[in-house]
Amino acid sequence: MRKKPATYQSFFLTFFKRCSIITCLLMLVLWSRATPATVIKIGEINPLSGRLAKNGIEIHQGIEVAVAEANEAGGIGGKQLRLISRDDQSRPDVAISRAEELCSWEKVVALTGGYVDSLVGPIAAVAKKYRIPYVASASLQKELTQHKNPYFFRVSRLQGFVEPLCGILAEHFKPQHLAILHAATPGSTELARDLERCFKTHGLKVQLIDKFRPCTPDFTPLIAKLADMKIDVIVSGGFTPDHILLVRQLKENKMSPKAYIGPFGIAYESFIRAMGKDADYLYSTCAWNPGITEPGTEATSKAFVQKFRQMFKRQPNTTNMHGYTSAGALIAAMKTVLHNGRPLTGDNIRIALTKLDLVLPMEHLAFGKNGDPLHYRHMVVQIQKGKFVVVYPPDRATGQPVYPTPSWDQR
Repeated sequence: MRKKPATYQSFFLTFFKRCSIITCLLMLVLWSRATPATVIKIGEINPLSGRLAKNGIEIHQGIEVAVAEANEAGGIGGKQLRLISRDDQSRPDVAISRAEELCSWEKVVALTGGYVDSLVGPIAAVAKKYRIPYVASASLQKELTQHKNPYFFRVSRLQGFVEPLCGILAEHFKPQHLAILHAATPGSTELARDLERCFKTHGLKVQLIDKFRPCTPDFTPLIAKLADMKIDVIVSGGFTPDHILLVRQLKENKMSPKAYIGPFGIAYESFIRAMGKDADYLYSTCAWNPGITEPGTEATSKAFVQKFRQMFKRQPNTTNMHGYTSAGALIAAMKTVLHNGRPLTGDNIRIALTKLDLVLPMEHLAFGKNGDPLHYRHMVVQIQKGKFVVVYPPDRATGQPVYPTPSWDQR
């Protein structure tokens, strides 16, 4: 039996119903993507998974504290901040796609976060493309600020490690047999090269420069080389797992250098817990720690520690503070823009960042023409009886270095 043709009336009813459904769906999508006038979007990209997840999560937590403090104080110009976080999975290609998503789809006004330059660099390039300011939390490689990118800023720099290390060795230790070890990574390699140059200008001769793979399973051959050369001071640009293994194997091989200095990865309570009494007398560098703060910021530092403990139920560390500082720089710049009655655009925030002058717990923060922090400088700390003691520079010292380090059988 042949089906009756549909009437014009039923055709139009069906057509309008379908149009109404499509219109409603489009409105829902547009509404879900719209940013309320009372909200300011900040984007954050960190390695929240993958091999760098521990460090990325720590930076993320510091950023969260800065945003929470700002919102609890009334926001910025009466507007609340919304932190939109993305995980780059410790992969540069993913970092690029996450930055594209935040800049083009989420329409964030600024970016922060970032750990290691292989991830920070790609994000900075995307930020430049969209003319959105990016304040990186943990970046050291000098090359990144040598390219012309007026939208890239960072709160750390390699020279902040080099100057205090060079100072304490040249002024106090004056080793006769000095070795620089470094992980086969861009940042650690660059640190070793800059340290060697600085040592030479101060008349210190470096007997050995050697590299190793991060997470090397056995340092015994390298230790034998150090012993044959009678190395008395070791500067090792490895990371936490590298220091744990190398120090333990130094003890096993009964090699007792006068000083073991690890610029990265030692100045953490978690390292002391892992090493126990064997952590004593080791040296490291530190930009901030609870109880070690920029003079005049004691109250701000204490408030940060309290807020952090309230939110995450543990003591914060220097990596957390790097996240807090980078987000704090952005928040301060945005406040300036709105206070001056200007729209919150990428270019206006960028200009405000170039004029920033803040005294924060980690540093007196002001940016140079290339986006580097002008005053970022670490302190040299030594672990003494399970506590971090600042031993350099003299104006920040809280104690004297124990040098030379007692041999393993005298501890």
